Amino acid sequence: MPKMKTNSSAKKRFKLTGTGKISRKNAYKSHILTKMSTKRKRNLGHTSLVSKADLGNVKRMLCIGK
Repeated sequence: MPKMKTNSSAKKRFKLTGTGKISRKNAYKSHILTKMSTKRKRNLGHTSLVSKADLGNVKRMLCIGK
């Protein structure tokens, strides 16, 4: 059997934490930021964890687990 290929776009977007969770960057931080409040822009700069519903798909793209 051939090896599983890691999805190139996924490996650039997601990062594995030390405890095995997958972190991601927040959306809506690229352009048209003038109408956004400073507080909202600041909070979007932090990383978040991938939701439970999307975890299976992301792990499959990164070839983690089964």
